[in-house]
Amino acid sequence: MLYKGLRLAARAAPKLAFCNATPALRQLPLQFQHVRTYADQVIKVPQMAESISEGTLKQWNKKVGDYVEQDEEIATIETDKIDVAVNAPEAGTIKEFLVNEEDTVTVGQDIVRLELGGAPKEGGAEKPAASESKEAAPKDSAPTPEKAPEPKKETKPAAAPAPTPAKKETPAPKQETTPAKEAPAALGNREERRVKMNRMRLRIAERLKQSQNTAASLTTFNEVDMSALMDFRKQYKDEILKKTGVKLGFMSAFSRACVLAMRDIPAVNASIEGPNGGDTIVYRDYVDISVAVATEKGLVTPVVRNVEAMDLVGIEKSIADMGKKARDGKLTIEDMAGGTFTISNGGVFGSLMGTPIINLPQSAVLGLHAIKERPVAVNGKVEIRPMMYLALTYDHRLLDGREAVQFLVKVKEYIEDPRKMLL
Repeated sequence: MLYKGLRLAARAAPKLAFCNATPALRQLPLQFQHVRTYADQVIKVPQMAESISEGTLKQWNKKVGDYVEQDEEIATIETDKIDVAVNAPEAGTIKEFLVNEEDTVTVGQDIVRLELGGAPKEGGAEKPAASESKEAAPKDSAPTPEKAPEPKKETKPAAAPAPTPAKKETPAPKQETTPAKEAPAALGNREERRVKMNRMRLRIAERLKQSQNTAASLTTFNEVDMSALMDFRKQYKDEILKKTGVKLGFMSAFSRACVLAMRDIPAVNASIEGPNGGDTIVYRDYVDISVAVATEKGLVTPVVRNVEAMDLVGIEKSIADMGKKARDGKLTIEDMAGGTFTISNGGVFGSLMGTPIINLPQSAVLGLHAIKERPVAVNGKVEIRPMMYLALTYDHRLLDGREAVQFLVKVKEYIEDPRKMLL
């Protein structure tokens, strides 16, 4: 009876392969080993980072029934720092979603069921349906002898009825209606929309408020004449672009100027660490600059590491690469971890003046602003020069006003005479 049952199953599913057989079935002759049920695999939330244990399933990139290749992206999980892609570990067909969009998911949680197997053949499911429709068509459309087309009979036009005198229509009595009082027209659209903050925006808000509550923030200002740096960039940008493919900007020059100024004022590159608000100052011999980049989801600060060992072209290339990754949503946790100093360039949006907020546990942040032509006194004469306001927000617990002002003045001097950076 066992052989007979297996033979019937093999006839019913000739294309299925034998899989996961019990030891008793493996001992059967090979002609009976054709029964298989495709295995299902449950995909879990991947490991995201040591500091991230949960996120929001922001979007399903596939639908139930879709076939996916190995490593193809199925869903996107939004965390407070980055977006994490969920990829298919093997090729197969999506059978079921175990969570919905906007649900909170944790690392290791089951989120989708995948039926492993090759891609379905194109048109394989449509052919039987097409053949069935073809078979059904003759039954429905074949003419029967009883409904053979009959010759048309000539019919005489019916006589027109005699005209009847038109009756005078009496107008219906109008009903007296009292006009409804019209509501006063609104002066404009007064609708409201409530949108839940995404995890990254919530995290940014938490970090900024933490910085205000922790650091003794103070901001000092200065202005810098950009004439020399703009001439330098104008003279060499085409040559550098042709040789290296890098567009020379201003961020690399300011980064290099900050590195050189930190050699004289090392506290700018230090931080306070320890319990109860910190009881230890950490000085560093390396400089990792966090570059503030505005994205659709919020402000992120990818880190350019070991800037002290780079030249202007290397710094510019690293900043451009990090900016592109941020705008494409491809930053990783490693790209944003650490950072000893931050540069925020609000001038690209037209900001004339601002006070940046410290990115804890760092001790200072430099704010760049828009370049505007203004009259300035040069050697006793009034000249129109491209000027930029600089703002340095620093933690007064670690930096005194003298050190902060001296640091900003040194940055100003390097920018106004870029040749000093070569000495």
